[in-house]
Amino acid sequence: MRRKPDEGPALEEARLRQQAIGVKLRHLFDEVVNEPVPDEFLDILRRADDRRGDGA
Repeated sequence: MRRKPDEGPALEEARLRQQAIGVKLRHLFDEVVNEPVPDEFLDILRRADDRRGDGA
């Protein structure tokens, strides 16, 4: 990778940090997305759907 003359080690380090943060955020997001939905929350959603179907 060729660097521009005004780019130095500090800029490269900042980019590496930003990339590491992005990787960790993606990993965290994937974990949250793959968590099961609690049964209590599913019950709330079912009741809301039932009320909507009744015209209420």
